[in-house]
Amino acid sequence: MLLADLRAEVAAVGRRLAATGLVVGTAGNVSARAGDLIAVTPSGLDYADLSAELVGVHGLDGTEAEAPLRPSSELPLHLAVYAATDAAAIVHTHSPAATATSALVDEVPAIHYQVAAFGGPVAVAPYATYGTDELAASVVAALAGRSACLLANHGAVTTGPDLQTALTRARALEWVCDVWLRAAAAGRPRLLAAEEIEKVAGKLAGYGQRPPGNS
Repeated sequence: MLLADLRAEVAAVGRRLAATGLVVGTAGNVSARAGDLIAVTPSGLDYADLSAELVGVHGLDGTEAEAPLRPSSELPLHLAVYAATDAAAIVHTHSPAATATSALVDEVPAIHYQVAAFGGPVAVAPYATYGTDELAASVVAALAGRSACLLANHGAVTTGPDLQTALTRARALEWVCDVWLRAAAAGRPRLLAAEEIEKVAGKLAGYGQRPPGNS
């Protein structure tokens, strides 16, 4: 099976998204890149039924390499992001807080220093019908200088050098959006200055450890 390990990882991330409530039913999609190929979740399949064999493999030009089912309707979005960035993984969710926030603002403000992990305040791509080249172009623009964006009245996209990082960023973005929604509901939130976000970004660049013995 082509890209067997990567397809298994894509399927596992899809199931984790469902288990943590970041997607419901067949919403959202996941992909990962290996050279000139990507492994991407299929369209309209519940994550509980997703297996490595059902994750499709496509070329960066959209051609099918090995795919038993139709790919995600957002394949154009994934291909456009890979063409425009150095991302190796993409997670697209319809998570509640991120989706609600996307209907209220044009940018997720610096309510918490966690936004530094995405490169700064997170842009909201203008609404466009799902699965269209228009939406794909809007997402690419919103991701400029960032590893995350929201899609107006739709959901969120996070990217990373690997699937675990993209998943971790999806969880973090949902948390930031939830914090903003709670604060905004209670009053006028106090925001952090751009200088502080830049300072934190520098500190985060060397943050994180692995257990002894893990490479």
